[in-house]
Amino acid sequence: DDCDYALQEESGALMLRRLYAMLIKEFIQTFRDPRMRVVLFVLPVVQTVIFGFAVSLEVKNIPTVVIDRDHTPQSRLFSESLYASGYFVPVPGILHEDQAEDAIDRSRVRLMVVVGQGFSEKRRQPVPVQAIIDGTDSNTAGIILGYLNRFVASQNREAARESGRSSQPAVTLIPRVWFNQDLASPPFYVPAVIANILFIITMLLSAMAIVREKEIGTIEQVMVTPIKKAEFILGKTIPFVIIGYANVTLISIVGWLVFRVPIRGSLLLLALATGLFLMSSLGTGLFISTISGTQQQAKMSAFFVLFIAMLLSGFAFPVDSMPLAVQWLTWINPVRWYMEAIRGLYLKGIGLDVLWKQLGMLLLIGMVVLGAAVNRFRKTVA
Repeated sequence: DDCDYALQEESGALMLRRLYAMLIKEFIQTFRDPRMRVVLFVLPVVQTVIFGFAVSLEVKNIPTVVIDRDHTPQSRLFSESLYASGYFVPVPGILHEDQAEDAIDRSRVRLMVVVGQGFSEKRRQPVPVQAIIDGTDSNTAGIILGYLNRFVASQNREAARESGRSSQPAVTLIPRVWFNQDLASPPFYVPAVIANILFIITMLLSAMAIVREKEIGTIEQVMVTPIKKAEFILGKTIPFVIIGYANVTLISIVGWLVFRVPIRGSLLLLALATGLFLMSSLGTGLFISTISGTQQQAKMSAFFVLFIAMLLSGFAFPVDSMPLAVQWLTWINPVRWYMEAIRGLYLKGIGLDVLWKQLGMLLLIGMVVLGAAVNRFRKTVA
């Protein structure tokens, strides 16, 4: 019995030594590459800092325009009180309703409040005030409507205290939601799903493309063939472009058949926006592939970019509510511009005269990122 116990103890000690050796080997292999240390420890810290500032369920800095038809001290006081509430920010340079409507189409304004003539007159009936809300983001529109109702209720309580009456409110709110009257979720989420899925699939596929060739040792064999580097890049990316367009087509059909979300804008413009967006997503993936030594590094780096790009795109958290520094960061995020373009096409049916900024930013980002990826690839295989 003592002998069996000693053998078991020795076997357990050997197992622990083997396990210890295996752990040391894995740690050395994992941390041998400095790029992997950055991926494992630096990138999570960066994500935490960015998410801590950007992710907020509170809607703030709502771009607002008040159309004052009454032009009296009382109507001006109403407008000033609205802006002083802390949630609504005035958009300068808009004086007329047609200008405000155009600004809503361009997503520069999310709320238009119309104060009618006779606002300051004494009357028994409540004074109607119209509120027009951009409903492309159903969650944000619902929150804005809640803010407005609370503001009007506080104004009515204040008016009742000053007049000595408590039964009749001074103002009644007449809300109207554009582009998504019922504040339904599918019209808001279906375009966003297209943007996110397209970015995830194409960027991950392209991020694995070159590093897989390097890891299994076939890239040198390809490079000694007559194929040129530009032809190699095109051969790697064109299949992913076709896959991307196939995904957009499939999800659009499902959104129409299952969720009754049609495309109100131009299909040709949707195809153009998708092509410009694919330049950015494939370029980002290719750049990650050229700077990564293994597929594991490429996957970790790709997921880091994915999380930041999706959360800073306006998919779930409005860009206007983010801190100013984070808002500037979203300018280099292609998902934000494609999200705005595709939601405008789906919900508003707007054209190139409105979407030129989004398409221009997609073109600029795509050229820079894809150019950097091609340049990095040339240096890598030189």
